[in-house]
Amino acid sequence: MAKGGKGPRGKKITLKVAKNCIKVTFDGRKRLDLSKMGITTFPKCILRLNDVDELDLSRNMIRKIPDSISKFQNLRWLDLHSNYIDRLPESIGQMGALLYLNISNNKLTSNGLPVEMNQLKNIRTLNLGLNHLDSVPTTLGALKELHEVGLNDNLLSHVPQSIAKLPKLKKLNTKRNPFPKGDESDAFIDSIKRLDTLYLVDEKDLCGPCLRKCQQARDRLNRIKTTTVGLPRKPMFPNLVSPNSMAKDSQEDWRSIPD
Repeated sequence: MAKGGKGPRGKKITLKVAKNCIKVTFDGRKRLDLSKMGITTFPKCILRLNDVDELDLSRNMIRKIPDSISKFQNLRWLDLHSNYIDRLPESIGQMGALLYLNISNNKLTSNGLPVEMNQLKNIRTLNLGLNHLDSVPTTLGALKELHEVGLNDNLLSHVPQSIAKLPKLKKLNTKRNPFPKGDESDAFIDSIKRLDTLYLVDEKDLCGPCLRKCQQARDRLNRIKTTTVGLPRKPMFPNLVSPNSMAKDSQEDWRSIPD
């Protein structure tokens, strides 16, 4: 513990160190990878590298993201998972090029999600799982380009219909939330679970053979569900001791680079 009880000092990131951490992805984009470096404070020096396309600050000990993050105007991909962040800055809404945002496995509360997030009109993947959210802003329903949303392992009792009905949504993960019991809630949760494997279309937009195939797939899912009811569930987070000890295995599902 550092003097004054402020916690560990963490590794100091200089501009030279940061420049050496820039990598080129297989599709030619510049990624600044500062993950797993023991960083406790957002390194201001990296603001001079704001022409990068991707920024990875995951698996550190960062508690606060400054308003100046908005200087990364070209950023398409931002990974902040597995830190100690309890709120996002309002300026995040100014990052209009952002396609991917992962802030799972932090200390986010519902008050820490700024309304300005509804300005991220191009975002396709948003992972808010493994936090302390007890509600989700309905304004996120304005993000019409969202394909994947992670809300798993929070404190949610409800998910706004505006999010569940997003037009391009393909995956909505709401597992391990304390949803209230009851037929109506069960039916709603079940409809969300099916987004993991089914695309959302209106029946009127399908031809006869395609509609029959979808109905057959739905029937198969129902049969699988009825045969698995009653099976014992695995214990949740048996080895979870700190925010950074989780999400190592599951994060690869969320690290796909946007098209």
